[in-house]
Amino acid sequence: MEKEIIQTQNAPQAIGTYSQAIKVDSTVYLSGQIALDPKTMALVGSDINMQVSQVFDNLKAVAQASGGSLADVVKLNIFLTDMNNFPIINEVMAKYFNEPYPARAAVGVASLPKGADVEMDAIMVINS
Repeated sequence: MEKEIIQTQNAPQAIGTYSQAIKVDSTVYLSGQIALDPKTMALVGSDINMQVSQVFDNLKAVAQASGGSLADVVKLNIFLTDMNNFPIINEVMAKYFNEPYPARAAVGVASLPKGADVEMDAIMVINS
């Protein structure tokens, strides 16, 4: 088993005891991303559309640093502080993903780090 730590300046730096992603053989486990601007490490706005787009941009940056892309995502987990925002997830996600879409779960949570409204993590499989 080959294990590689993935790190990029194009996504927010870890704000705790975790790596941005871990690659094991051809599988990449992307840590949860919230809507932090990678340059300022500040949350981008209170608008859910902006936050969802920033989360996808952050996941995309980590995916690229891993040698893949969002097209390689096979599982996406979404955590929302307000499930009424779920339709917005679908709308924005369609701008970042094409069919076949990854398997997905959406979970309502009481709160997220730094007061974010959405967090997502993912599993990618990169074909050699």
